[in-house]
Amino acid sequence: MNVFDAPTHAPRRRSAVVAAALAALLLGALGESSAAARVSTGAPSVAECPAGLAGKATCYTGQDGNGAYYTMAVPKRWNGSLVVHAHGGPDLGDTSDPSRSAGDLERWAVMVDEGYAWAGSSYRRGGYGTRMAAADTENVRRLFVSRFGQPKRTYVHGQSWGGDVAAKVAETYGARSGAYDGALLTSGVLGGGSRGYDYRVDLRAVFQYYCRNHPRPTETQYPLWQGLRAGSLMTSTGLRARLEECTGYASEPADRTALQQRNLKDILAVTRVPERALESHLRFSTFTFRDIVSGRLGGRNPFSNQGVRYSGSHDDKALNAGVERFSADPTARRDLSYDSDLTGNVSIPVLTLHAIDDPTAFVEHESAYRATLEGAGTDGHLVQTYTTETEHSALSDSEYANSVSALDTWVRTGRKPTPGSIAASCAAFDRVHADGCFYNPRFLPPSYASRVRPRPGGLSWPAMTAAQERKWSRITDVGIAP
Repeated sequence: MNVFDAPTHAPRRRSAVVAAALAALLLGALGESSAAARVSTGAPSVAECPAGLAGKATCYTGQDGNGAYYTMAVPKRWNGSLVVHAHGGPDLGDTSDPSRSAGDLERWAVMVDEGYAWAGSSYRRGGYGTRMAAADTENVRRLFVSRFGQPKRTYVHGQSWGGDVAAKVAETYGARSGAYDGALLTSGVLGGGSRGYDYRVDLRAVFQYYCRNHPRPTETQYPLWQGLRAGSLMTSTGLRARLEECTGYASEPADRTALQQRNLKDILAVTRVPERALESHLRFSTFTFRDIVSGRLGGRNPFSNQGVRYSGSHDDKALNAGVERFSADPTARRDLSYDSDLTGNVSIPVLTLHAIDDPTAFVEHESAYRATLEGAGTDGHLVQTYTTETEHSALSDSEYANSVSALDTWVRTGRKPTPGSIAASCAAFDRVHADGCFYNPRFLPPSYASRVRPRPGGLSWPAMTAAQERKWSRITDVGIAP
């Protein structure tokens, strides 16, 4: 009986010699990328599954040779295909968090319910590093293969920042080795690092112009592109208090002072950040920016707001005259771009799913990604779908199940779906998952520049061409260290 048709997850019978040869082959293949992880010498251990998968699957945990914890699940009725998951964030801990991949499995249990095996890495450390995360994602795939054999088909799925990671996986490992048959990018931050955070760069500068409390005049001063000075002990609670002090963000509108109300109105209008996500965006432009600048780029600045004219406030002239301006260090900009920008060099089917009113990764990221693939001449591999939801990290399970099925059908049959056909097929999955189908197959997002103020020279895509990537790859220590 073929292993993929078996009702259990039992691996193929093979001799110790064959297993050793496979392990050696995998270890050798990891040399394809300087950031690629080493295959762990220890086998994954059986672990307790999330409650929703109890009795439906066997789950495993382990730690790879680079220290990245991972979680795997093989359903009792495995369809033979594997979904490799790239999580969002990035988290900011110093080491790998074993609970992260376990939590991801619980969130994405719908994939296992649909018969797919699942594997996800917690990444070897917290903090920014798209290529590092892509290498750790690829490594967990290799670990799965070494334990359970080659799946019929393998799909990479990325959510949020993980969408950027998964897109990088598709570019780095998909075409060259044929390791992946398709990619599913959901709620993806697909504008890349060099442009994808410009609205948070603007928020950091505009917030300080109005609030003058991050830092306060009495505190140690530092350039705002640092996000937060390296030695600061500020916490998320402390940042929230400063946001409330300036804008009354957490208070009822009637309880805000006139100045707080005007500050809040101006900040939201100028940055175009939704009010309900203001605090989370400010956290990112504080703590994650500090990680990028101080933790990954040696204190160099990859961000710029030179040439940006801010508008929408009660006094744009005063704002533009008084807001702090800064220019990027060219080498820092290069390293962030090399690490996280996308070239569009894909040769496998790519399906995206995005809420139109996503408050975190604006739907205009999808326009940036389409423009990237159009610029690379590979947009024939892309289908994008949109829903009327207002969430970022938790879209409908019915839609996730429908999306992975649509991608699988595309790969198996070679027939490219349309947004309309994908919307129509969702009802069958909703009868099982009862989470709703909210597609709008006629929606097309406006350009990225319509939502995020472009920097000079920032209107063409890809932000990093394949030729530029090859050129930069020859530079010693380019990018962000794993």
